[in-house]
This record gives sequence, structure tokens and C-alpha cells, in this order.
Amino acid sequence: QVRLVESGGGLVQPGGSLRLSCAASGRIFSINDMRWYRQAPGKQRELVATITNGGTTNYADSVKGRFTISRDNAKNTVYLQMNSLKPEDTAAYYCDADILRTPYSRMHYWGKGTLVTVSS
Repeated sequence: QVRLVESGGGLVQPGGSLRLSCAASGRIFSINDMRWYRQAPGKQRELVATITNGGTTNYADSVKGRFTISRDNAKNTVYLQMNSLKPEDTAAYYCDADILRTPYSRMHYWGKGTLVTVSS
């Protein structure tokens, strides 16, 4: 059983910083792409950032220059460093990952999310 658990969300003032983490546990052979999504109340889910197994990153235009995605393969963990936070960044943040449970079996997994609130 593979599980993704996000942490690090909370309340922060505009202009502040927050670091999210998402740890994968269970039977894992390797992890390919890992991603962060977010969803604000009444809005559609948005892809925020992606990082490949090799470390290549991509970001939504709305967060470029402010957010940084990274990973620690030894810990099966992906991070999202969020700086210069804006009220419009308020959302539930979710991680997902493409995971090989064995060398021949690839599955997609989602975490349950962590809430980020940017407000004065």
C-alpha cells in the first residue's frame, strides 16, 4: 500500500513564506514525476509545479519566481517552497506522484491535501 501525506500548510501573512512537504511511504521501487496541485474554494484544480525523476522542473505562470519544487529521492519526498505569498495563493495543496511499486508496475497516487491560507 502506497501512501502520500502532505504537511506544512497553515496561516501566513501576505509576503510570507511556507514550505510544504509530501512524503511517500509503502512499497516503492522508484518514483518518477511528482507534482503539486492546488484548489481554491469554488475554483478548478490547478497544476502548480512538476518535478521529474531527473530533477527537471516546470511551474505555473502564476507562481514562477516565487515557488520552488524540489525532491529528496532518499526520503521519497517532494517539497514546495513558497515565497512572497499572495492572498490568491490560498488553497488546498495536493501532491501526486507516478510510482513504480515494482520495476514493471506504474501507478498514480494522490495525497489528501494541506491547507494554505494567506491573509492579514
